[in-house]
Amino acid sequence: MKKIYTLVLLVITFLNGNAQIINIPDAAFKAKLLEASPSNQIASTQAVNANGTIYVSGYNKIDTNNNGEIEVSEVINIKYLNVGFSYINSLEGISSFSALEYLFCHYNSITNLDVSQNSSLITLQCNWNLLSTLILPNGPLSYFNCEYNQLTNLDISQNQQLKLLYCYNNQLSTLDVSQNPNLLYLSCEYNQLDNLDVSQNSLLINLNCSNNLLSTLTTQNSALSSLSCENNQLTSLDVTQNTALEDLSIFSNQLTTLDVTQNIALDYLSLNDNQVTNLDVTQNIALSYLLCGNNQLTNLDVSQNINLISLFCDSNQLATLDVTQNIALDYLSLNDNQLTTLDVTQNIALSDLSCGNNQLTSLDVSQNINLMGLFCDSNQLTSLDVTQNVALSDLSFDNNQLTTLDVSQNPNLYIIFCNSNQLTTLDVTQNSRLSYLVCNYNQLSSLYIKNNNQFWLDLNFDENPNLEYVCANENDIAIVQQRINSYGYTNCHVNSYCSFVPGGLFYTIQGNTKYDSNNDGCDDLDINYSNSNFTISNGVATGSLIVDTSGNYSIPVQGGNHTITPVLENPSYFNVSPSSVTISFPSETSPFNQDFCVTANGIKNDLEITIIPIQVARPGFDSNYKIVYKNKGNQLANGTLTFSFDDIIMDLISSIPSQDGSGTNILNWNFSDLNPFETREINLTFNINSPMETPAVNGGDSLVYTATIVGATDETPNDNTFTLNQTVVNSFDPNDKTCLEGNTISPEMVGEYVHYVIRFENTGTFAAENVVIADVIDATKFEINTLIPQSSSHNFFTRINGNKVEFIFENINLPFDDENNDGYVAFKIKTKSNLLVGNTFTNKANIYFDYNFPIITNTTSTTVTALSNQDFDFETNFTLFPNPAKDVINIKTKSEMDVNSVSIYNTLGQIIMTTIHAENGEINVSNLQTGSYFITVFTDKGSSTAKFIKQ
Repeated sequence: MKKIYTLVLLVITFLNGNAQIINIPDAAFKAKLLEASPSNQIASTQAVNANGTIYVSGYNKIDTNNNGEIEVSEVINIKYLNVGFSYINSLEGISSFSALEYLFCHYNSITNLDVSQNSSLITLQCNWNLLSTLILPNGPLSYFNCEYNQLTNLDISQNQQLKLLYCYNNQLSTLDVSQNPNLLYLSCEYNQLDNLDVSQNSLLINLNCSNNLLSTLTTQNSALSSLSCENNQLTSLDVTQNTALEDLSIFSNQLTTLDVTQNIALDYLSLNDNQVTNLDVTQNIALSYLLCGNNQLTNLDVSQNINLISLFCDSNQLATLDVTQNIALDYLSLNDNQLTTLDVTQNIALSDLSCGNNQLTSLDVSQNINLMGLFCDSNQLTSLDVTQNVALSDLSFDNNQLTTLDVSQNPNLYIIFCNSNQLTTLDVTQNSRLSYLVCNYNQLSSLYIKNNNQFWLDLNFDENPNLEYVCANENDIAIVQQRINSYGYTNCHVNSYCSFVPGGLFYTIQGNTKYDSNNDGCDDLDINYSNSNFTISNGVATGSLIVDTSGNYSIPVQGGNHTITPVLENPSYFNVSPSSVTISFPSETSPFNQDFCVTANGIKNDLEITIIPIQVARPGFDSNYKIVYKNKGNQLANGTLTFSFDDIIMDLISSIPSQDGSGTNILNWNFSDLNPFETREINLTFNINSPMETPAVNGGDSLVYTATIVGATDETPNDNTFTLNQTVVNSFDPNDKTCLEGNTISPEMVGEYVHYVIRFENTGTFAAENVVIADVIDATKFEINTLIPQSSSHNFFTRINGNKVEFIFENINLPFDDENNDGYVAFKIKTKSNLLVGNTFTNKANIYFDYNFPIITNTTSTTVTALSNQDFDFETNFTLFPNPAKDVINIKTKSEMDVNSVSIYNTLGQIIMTTIHAENGEINVSNLQTGSYFITVFTDKGSSTAKFIKQ
């Protein structure tokens, strides 16, 4: 029996030994171990190290019996374990991994780590934890990384095979590496070391002990190729024995001397922020990077350093520096020295030059075609030529004496700082990438920043009290105006009219539009389509351009896809080929040429006529008018014109061309061969009676003119007659806007064209090169897409964006003498069809003469008014006969009242004629076309209206 019990006990003991569960109190650690599987990279039994590189041929599951526990038998063969980034606080239980060679437990919250039992460890990576204690094994450990922890002590004396040690960003005050003869790389920066002895580490290649408290450092390591010991308290450093040294960084110490003459392999030398007074680098032929800023150097010879790429030597006492031999130089910084001259003409590869706060009076960068950054603040420069530096992106020359600057050849400019100079004008219109412009404290009178850039990150032009004009992108005008207001500039204004193409890089679509009158295809013999209208769309925004009378067009656009579509007033009359065209830039060549050909669609006869007052009418003065008639149809037109006026209150002075016939109150002209789209004009001059003549004309009286055109049967006869009801004035503003329909229109006119004329006069003391009339149309009252220019004093084109219309008179050089300083533009536009009786539509315009403040015209106002409104009954007070009438119609009063005037209207409510002095009661209607009319009598007691028929 005793033997049986003994056997059972031995079996139980054996089973317990083989199923021993490891105590792992940290739940996150245990969960990570249970997670291990062949499909993730947590654990492996098949890891090998080849020349410092770990190769893992496969990964393993640890909990092989799936009991949710980690047992000794399951981990004894694990060589590779990666539990990094797992929120682990403790690795208790790791000692059971007796075969472990590679342990990665980085980026956790482990405070204590004991791997003394893991004697096979080759690699340990426990960086970025909270370690305050760490016990290492006595074994083959060769790679050890414990950076970014809280270690105050580190014992690696038993790790003689250690090759790589990374222990930076801890709290170490001492570090003994004397027992680590195989050490190749040591990184111990950002600790509190005041002493470091690496004399026993003869194989050391790379040493970084920067940001400690070292006052001495002995480096007799002949194999050392990289030494970084910046930000310490070193007063001396001997590197004469480090003949293999390639990189030496020793900035921010207290060195007064440094001998690098034996370091002929030196490629990188940084000793900024020391107290060195002399530096000999003539033996360092391989030197590529030299940083010696903030020392006390009075002399530096770099003539032998032909491989030098970067030289930083700010804040020294250099009076001269010869870099003509350093043709590979890419970066040169010499700020805060005493240089009076600097020759960089041989440094063709130079991309960045900083030479601020010196005593330079001139600087030639014409040969530095690769220059991207130029910083020459606080010198004595009076000029700076950067026209050859096409790659330039950053330019700063604050605190100099420049009076001019040409950056038109620098399309890549991103930054310009030019504070405290003597610039009087600055033009950055070609710099479309510019985002920073700071030009405070100059003598600017004009600033041109219309460069089509995307946005301004910094735009400042304060302390320029003489600034009068800023030309900006349309979308920047608001922010520029804010700047002007905040700076307190009261005599400065902003607009975009310094040019009429986008600033910076743009592309051009151009061509011609012709009318093919003989249906044989458009050619040079066909007539030009004047004032052709195009819409331009890039898929996001749409605008319009109405070109001049030549038929040629030129449309500037940015990169992208642009669709150009011709727009006709009567699209059913014509066919256009092509109907539209889409061009993509920059894939297409600019300028892109595209002509359009217009042909007739059926037979359409359509004429229109308009009367334009060139000046206001004043008693006793001459007044000029234009009769403008146009063939809107698609057939050659012939016919007659008649013009009626009140002959007893004005005298005809001239007619150009001369009338073909005339009679009382009427002039006649014949016309022939009026081509489709062709516009012709008749210029008339009348002398208006003065208040001293009989009958007298006084301010406030009305002058009524009627023009009629007759051709073939017309598609739209309503515009074959035009009546101008002009109010006489005693004084006037030469820059004004007038609605030719007057102060009222009838409800029948709603949705039809109304006509405007905008007049301007150069009252300055110099010719105006450009004149722009900007007119913001009320989109709730007008159909903006129906606007059509009709006549002008000078050649112009029209640009429409949204509800803003711009009539642009470019290069007209409008004189300033009183005989020739006038101009005008006339256009028509349809009102909204939903206007009601009592609705009023108003409009005004801004007139820009070159770069001056705009002149704002009067506000013209027109109200929809029903003709039936009258003060008393017509039949009770008047007798109208004969009705129908043929040649004359008579009005007799039935009561005592004075008749002031009589007006006749067509059925659209348009005034056809007005007789001011109607005391005799007889009105000549012989020139009226057959049809129905309204006659309104204006008396001292009110007005009244009746209807009559003209036979």
